Amino acid sequence: MRVPVRNMAGDTVGEIDLSDAVFGIEPHVAVMHQALVRQMANARLGTHATKTRGMVAGGGRKPWRQKGTGRARQGTIRAPQWRGGGTVFGPTPHSYEQKMNRKMRRLALRSALSVKTADDQLLVVDDLAVDAAKTREMIALLDRLGVDSSVLMLLPERNEMVELSARNLPYVKVQRATNLSVRDLLGYDYIMVTRGAVEQIEGILG
Repeated sequence: MRVPVRNMAGDTVGEIDLSDAVFGIEPHVAVMHQALVRQMANARLGTHATKTRGMVAGGGRKPWRQKGTGRARQGTIRAPQWRGGGTVFGPTPHSYEQKMNRKMRRLALRSALSVKTADDQLLVVDDLAVDAAKTREMIALLDRLGVDSSVLMLLPERNEMVELSARNLPYVKVQRATNLSVRDLLGYDYIMVTRGAVEQIEGILG
């Protein structure tokens, strides 16, 4: 498929052929959902923990003798029913990691890119560059390109000026095309890619 290419002034300067195998497939919703759930699960640290009765400090002495007091027998004041005691069946540190094979991960990325392309939310620009690391430069650029919502900018390589100009804008994210993820593709309204980024994506997913 062919889509227009715009320059930094917002003018159309040509067209680019996008691979139908990457940007024009029938989206696989189930695989996209699985990839999104996997990415969010893998971002969890799993460091939550509570102490059992054996981990809580103190309670080494039996609070009162076993018989003859009329009270319930107790072995330690760190038992779960005591204030300050241990926790029964509390959370323990563990990994939430989910695995997904490479073929499915790439299918999910191609599906997400195809959804954005079909909805006219994929913008191809000739190049992305700003003269100075200023937020107003990035705002002006987005205005010229007609972007009025959140946008993910994909670059073929790191561009410090663009990153510094966009980092104060909560609705803009700049990253390299090689770090593409389903969560980012679905989490932003627009996807802005350069010619070089398109070549990288097609090289990886094609």
